[in-house]
Amino acid sequence: MTDAETSKKLAKVVFQPSGRSGKFILGTPVLEAARELGVPIESVCGGRGICGRCQVSVAEGNFAKFGVSSSAQNLSERGPIEQRYDEKRGLAKDRRLSCSTRIEGDLVIDVPAASIVAGQTIRKDGSTTGMKRNPALRLCYVELSVPDLTTPVGDADRLVQAIHESFGIADTIVPFPLISEVQSVLEKAKFKATACVDISGVRPELVAVFPGYTEELSGIAVDIGSTTVAAHLVNLMSGEILASAGRANPQIRFGEDLMSRVSYVMMNEGGREALTQAIRGCVNELTEELLEKTGLNRPHLLEAVFVANPVMQHLFLGLDPTPLGQAPFNPAISRAVRCEAAELELNLGAGAKSYFLPIIAGHVGADAAAVILSEQPQKSGKPVLIVDVGTNAEIMLWDGETLFAASSPTGPALEGAEISSGQRAAPGAIERIRINKQTLEPRFRIIGTQVWSDEPEFTEASKATGVTGICGSGIIEIVGEMLLAGILSPEGIIRGPNTAAEEKRLVANGRTFSYVVWQQAPSLMITQNDIRAIQLAKSALYAGVKLLLDKTNLRGVTDIRLAGAFGSYIDPQYALLLGLVPDCETSQVRGIGNAAGQGALKALLDMDARTEIEEQVLNIKKIETALEPEFQSHFVRAMGLPNSVDGFEKTRKHFGMKPLVLDANSGVKKRRGRRRRD
Repeated sequence: MTDAETSKKLAKVVFQPSGRSGKFILGTPVLEAARELGVPIESVCGGRGICGRCQVSVAEGNFAKFGVSSSAQNLSERGPIEQRYDEKRGLAKDRRLSCSTRIEGDLVIDVPAASIVAGQTIRKDGSTTGMKRNPALRLCYVELSVPDLTTPVGDADRLVQAIHESFGIADTIVPFPLISEVQSVLEKAKFKATACVDISGVRPELVAVFPGYTEELSGIAVDIGSTTVAAHLVNLMSGEILASAGRANPQIRFGEDLMSRVSYVMMNEGGREALTQAIRGCVNELTEELLEKTGLNRPHLLEAVFVANPVMQHLFLGLDPTPLGQAPFNPAISRAVRCEAAELELNLGAGAKSYFLPIIAGHVGADAAAVILSEQPQKSGKPVLIVDVGTNAEIMLWDGETLFAASSPTGPALEGAEISSGQRAAPGAIERIRINKQTLEPRFRIIGTQVWSDEPEFTEASKATGVTGICGSGIIEIVGEMLLAGILSPEGIIRGPNTAAEEKRLVANGRTFSYVVWQQAPSLMITQNDIRAIQLAKSALYAGVKLLLDKTNLRGVTDIRLAGAFGSYIDPQYALLLGLVPDCETSQVRGIGNAAGQGALKALLDMDARTEIEEQVLNIKKIETALEPEFQSHFVRAMGLPNSVDGFEKTRKHFGMKPLVLDANSGVKKRRGRRRRD
């Protein structure tokens, strides 16, 4: 192939976890392609191959979703720059320096967290304030007498006896691999040692033994989301969170939503193993980061608690998730899972234990159970609706008598993925926006500064990050603002310009129009396809909520809680304006933070909480949205903004909008059943 022919050929390149993609001429440096797409890859040395901060790797496989067959062979071979860097500082076999590597075919490129400028903003804070401290692991300091000929009892047996006499923990099991270690530690420590005992099982079990006296005992609580993974390192003795860390879920390269990942497992040999290794590797990386931040000793990190949706849980445990992709959506296991951390290839202390909260249903996972454990809606004196907004939304409704739960496949659009100018929450992303109704001019605020774009200080305040895209909370607000400004019809159609002045904001895009948010590079706009993606996502969420309401006597709910890292950053008034949740006063909708992560922390610190949620999930009424005939009807009605049928009177009054008027064919047949109450 001649140089002229090569220069005309284009390759599709997808960067993960941002999801940004584009087509580039063969021979384009990977770093140059990333910069053109606004992917913030670090490059301290200016692309000279010295700093090594721009490392990337290639995801191997056939990614049908992107229309890409990705292989490391589609990159140029390692040249002198990378060879020199490898000799001096070391470069993993699967890593490449994006500044000196050129595109030679279609690619899906993973950008590690360490290579991302400022990193993705993982908004999953945690707090243990007020939590009961009753961990499954106990430290028992004992002093044994020196062995003599008159007491021919083994060291392990004497340790078990001492634990019983001093702490009332009887008949402790000593695992076979620990027998020799017990003898060695006791002898070196002059028979003074601290034993770590797991008391959560049918019989107590020795987990580890340390020489002398120690009070160091830690555990991690991990929330494995479809999009992000967050971990908290906790002192099990005091209950204090010592450090937190988070990053994008590396499985995103196999598919943004859960069903895409299930499909990848079904269609690719070794797909399940690849997804399992990716997520376990991510947890190990987070563990390393937490230990490095705190300086704690790995041998004392002996407990891990996990929450996740069913697909993520199956993949993390190495179980086949494909049955979850089709009716009857049966999981491999629904009860809580307790096993050795080493069985999950986790780099914790030797003998460390891991615990996974129980699954509620095939599509309602341990993360939803953790939300219930954290929020305790059944203890409220009034109905409570909890929506954990994410790629797969979990919905929980307490009607005063019964706790209902369901999930709804919202997809990643609400979080900014698969939106033309969307991105994950990171410095530079638009998170708040307002549109002038007369001029259609936007003003916005980006992550990283509190200064608005129309303020004189904005240029300087945004200099470090620039304006890079629109994250989930910004997308929800901009759709609402476009509706209020008359740019967007209640049916979700972007109108064309009415005046010459409007032409710079409303531009033709094929047969439709787009709204221009930011005119500088990289230019940002909201397209008609973006609006449709948001409508589909919000309709799926609202339809799930309506199905739960159908099962009760309720006509509405006055206590609505938005959970999740993303849900907590949604402005309640815009959640109502889009029709994400049922109509109510804006004061009756509130964010509750990462409730799933809070539930994981609670289960880590209190073994009684584990028993509580294990019993409680058995009494939850599970609703499978995929099997409900009314789901499609609710979905179609929810496509309107805020809804095509439901009046949303309170929301319309709040925003000064006209009441919804239905034509003769828009009415909804009255449901038969119990008389409804508010």
